[in-house]
Amino acid sequence: MPVNSAVEGREYPRTAPYVVSRAKIAEFAAAVGAKNPEHTDPEVARRAGYADVVAPPTFLVSVAQQGEGAAMIDPEAEIDFTRLVHGEQSFVHHRPTVAGDEVTAQTTVTRVRVAGGHSMVTLTTEVRAGEDPVCTATSLMVIRGDS
Repeated sequence: MPVNSAVEGREYPRTAPYVVSRAKIAEFAAAVGAKNPEHTDPEVARRAGYADVVAPPTFLVSVAQQGEGAAMIDPEAEIDFTRLVHGEQSFVHHRPTVAGDEVTAQTTVTRVRVAGGHSMVTLTTEVRAGEDPVCTATSLMVIRGDS
């Protein structure tokens, strides 16, 4: 069953604030093999001009996915999660993410279309620290059709 195109343009509420910590940045950097000491050493990060350790570019994916979750479980969207494949992910950083940031995510369904019997859903998530933009994450979700 295709995704309900009536949800195109729907904006979901902001997520609860998430406090970015040095420990989480270090864990993520280790997991993705990011070896730059700016991710783990506050003094190195400060000498490079950051307020604290800086997160690798894809760190905010987990925060963005919290925002996307609202769209995924929206019953009006009619998304069959068992048929969902993550197609693409991109980030536009407005500024670096550093330890101590308190961020929220707000997702909008920016496009719903059908191609080759599959539904293609584009989600745009704005990650903010207060009202200041930090990152815009865009995800393309493919919900496989029946055939």
